[in-house]
Amino acid sequence: MKRKDFLKKGLFAGLAGSFLPGLIGPNEAKAKSTYDKLKEQVGFNHIPNKEIKNMNTVLHKANSRGHANHGWLDSNHSFSFANYYNPERMNFGVLRVLNDDHIAAGTGFGTHPHDNMEIISIPLEGALEHKDSMGNTAVIKEGEVQVMSAGTGIQHSEYNKHKDQAAKFLQIWLFPRQKGIEPRYDQISIREVEKENEWYQVLSPNEEDQGVWIHQDAWFHMGKFKAGKSARYDLKKSGNGMYLFVLEGEIKVGDQLLGRRDGYGIWEAEGFDLEASKDSRLLLMEVPMKL
Repeated sequence: MKRKDFLKKGLFAGLAGSFLPGLIGPNEAKAKSTYDKLKEQVGFNHIPNKEIKNMNTVLHKANSRGHANHGWLDSNHSFSFANYYNPERMNFGVLRVLNDDHIAAGTGFGTHPHDNMEIISIPLEGALEHKDSMGNTAVIKEGEVQVMSAGTGIQHSEYNKHKDQAAKFLQIWLFPRQKGIEPRYDQISIREVEKENEWYQVLSPNEEDQGVWIHQDAWFHMGKFKAGKSARYDLKKSGNGMYLFVLEGEIKVGDQLLGRRDGYGIWEAEGFDLEASKDSRLLLMEVPMKL
C-alpha cells in the first residue's frame, strides 16, 4: 500500500521535563548496548516454562504482568522490563518487550538512545509526538503504526501531543535478524486495510508487503471480531511462534478462555482457531522462536 507523507524533516530538538524508566541508565549506555544487555538477560532461546499449560502454549494473564506507575507514566509489562524482573517472563522468542503504556497529558519520554532493536509503537488512544536524531518529526495516533529500526544507534523522544488527555499505546521490541544495520523510521495508516471478522496484516519482513516492515522474519496482524465469530490463523514461516494479545473483549482458543489484556503464546503449531465470546479486538504477533 502507498505510504502517507507523515514525516516532516527538520532539526532535532530534545524535549526536557521527563525521564526514561527504561533498561539503560545514563552511564550504562556507553558500556553496553541495548541489544547486548537484553540478549544477556534472555540467553539464546529462553521460553517460559512454569506457566506452560501444555507443550506448546503459555498463558500470561493480564493481572500477572509487571506494573510501574511513575505518575506521568503508568505501564504494564508482559515481559521483564526496568524494575520488573521475572526470570520466567523474559521473552517469547525474539519478542522481548510488550509494554501497555499510559502517558499523562503533556508528558512523555525525554530524549534517550537505542541500538540494534526493532521498535514498534501501536497507539490505542490519543496521539504521540515523535522526534529523533535522524531528523524525523511526526505525530502518531490511533489507526497508525510506527516502526524504528535502531540499528547502529538512534536517539528519540516521545511525548503526549495533548495537554488535556492521556495517550495510550503499545510499545513492542523485537531482536533484529542482524546487528549493525542503518537506522530507519517508518509510519503508516492502517485504517484503509482494517477488516471486520478477519485478520489484517500491519507488519511483515517485506518492504513491498502490506503494513510497515522490519529486519526480522515477523508478521503482525490485528483483527476486530464480533461475538460468535470464528477465525483461523496459519503460520507464515515454519518454526515461528505466535503470541496473541487481547486488546479488548473475550475469546476462546481451544479450551482456553482469554480476556482483556491477556497474552497467549503458541509454538510448535502450524496455526490456531479462535472464537470470540464477546466483541473483541486482537493483536497477533508471529515471531521466530530462536535468535
